[in-house]
Amino acid sequence: MGPTSPDYTHDSIGMGEDGPTHQPVEQLAGLRAIPNLVVLRPADANETAAAWRVALERSDGPTLLALSRQKLPVLEPPAGGVSKGAYVAADGDRVVLIGTGSEVSLCLAARDVLSKEGVSVRVVSMPSWELFRQQPQTYRDEVLPPGLPRLAVEAASPMGWREWVDATVTLDRFGASAPGNVVLEKLGFTAEAVASKARDLL
Repeated sequence: MGPTSPDYTHDSIGMGEDGPTHQPVEQLAGLRAIPNLVVLRPADANETAAAWRVALERSDGPTLLALSRQKLPVLEPPAGGVSKGAYVAADGDRVVLIGTGSEVSLCLAARDVLSKEGVSVRVVSMPSWELFRQQPQTYRDEVLPPGLPRLAVEAASPMGWREWVDATVTLDRFGASAPGNVVLEKLGFTAEAVASKARDLL
């Protein structure tokens, strides 16, 4: 395998029209378990460009991009944020919502819901566990402050998330055949559902 490997473009139950067989919820967990493979799940076009740069510049192993096919809001990641594996997309000091890929925008929407209730929410985009692990402890603590409750949001298996969080909004079953927005709503991937889980942590 060369310095980069193919992208994966059916990473989400949001591709509902393609049916559950095209929604491998175990895929990310399986890929993250491969030694020396850096998995990047970008949240938008800007993160994808930064992730591609990471792949081109890596010389010590393969890199994989798991991409979404949904229309997503465009974010403005800080310089170097993607290459560090995680960064603060929106600041707050009561609870941390950690998203990857298409779920980062969902975390930001849940933040809006909770902000109206006076809850200060930090949103962290974590495109790569492997790159984040390589960062100094000081940086990791800066992004994920010790003591704050953390909730991961990813439309995939929860396997492995306990390394980073206290609870998850994840999926332990395959998706369904229906329009993507319907599947996401039925399986609990809405701003209100994420906000509700965050309230439980608080």
